[in-house]
Amino acid sequence: MLATTLYEDGDHRWIMFARDPQKAEGIIDTNQYMVQSGDQAILLDPGGIELFAPMLSAVLKFVPAEHITHLFASHQDPDIISSLGLWDQALPNAKLYSPWLWESFIRHFGMEKIEFCAIPDEGMTLNIGRIQLQFIPAHYLHSSGNFHVYDPKAKILMSGDVGAAMESTDAPLWVDTMSTHIPKMRKFHQRWMPSNEAKLDWIRRARQLDIQIMAPQHGRLFQPPHVQEFLNWFEDLPVGIAIKG
Repeated sequence: MLATTLYEDGDHRWIMFARDPQKAEGIIDTNQYMVQSGDQAILLDPGGIELFAPMLSAVLKFVPAEHITHLFASHQDPDIISSLGLWDQALPNAKLYSPWLWESFIRHFGMEKIEFCAIPDEGMTLNIGRIQLQFIPAHYLHSSGNFHVYDPKAKILMSGDVGAAMESTDAPLWVDTMSTHIPKMRKFHQRWMPSNEAKLDWIRRARQLDIQIMAPQHGRLFQPPHVQEFLNWFEDLPVGIAIKG
C-alpha cells in the first residue's frame, strides 16, 4: 500500500493510501485518506475487508493506533467500509461518522465496540485536534445518503465517487489534462450518478468552497485549474440510469 502526503502544516497532515501493487485481481483500486491534527486522526473511507492488513500496516507508520480516534464512511458500499469489523477490533475506542440512513446496513459489516455517530442530512462539522472538518451533503451522488469531507484549512475536498475514474494501480496520481481524463470518467458518472438535480445542488455547494485538491475515492486527484474544469464538465454532463453514454 503506497502512502502519499497531500498536505502538511506542522502536525496537520493529509495522507492518501492507494495504488496497492499487491491488490488482488478483480478488486477495484480505491483511495483511502487519513487526516491528522495533533494526537487525533480520522480515516476517511478506510477501505474494503481485503485491504485491512496493508491499510493498518501503512497507517501505523504515521500514527499509533490510539491516535486514530475517528472513522468516516461516506456511504454504505463495501469497497469503502467492509473492513469495519476488523477496525472494530483494532480501534475499540474510535467513533464512526456516517449517514444516519445507512446505520442498519453498515452494521452488517460488524461493529460491536466502535460507536456509530449519525450524520444528519444537512451535514455537520467535526473537530479533529485543532482543525474542523465539514461533512458536505452529496446525496444521490451516487448513494441516496452520502457525504463528502472538506478541510477549510488544507483546502482539500474528499469527493467520494464524484470525480472517480477506474484506473490501474500504476496510473499517475494527478490529473494532467482534462481532455484525456474525461473519457475515463464519462461512463462511470453517467451510469452511477442518478439525478441531475442532485448533481447541480452538489456543484452549487462545491463552487462555494476554496478547493486546492479534490480527492475522489477512485483514480486521480484534481488541482487547479482542473478542479474548475471538472465542475464545468460535470455540470453539463447529463446523468441518470437511462443514460447509455
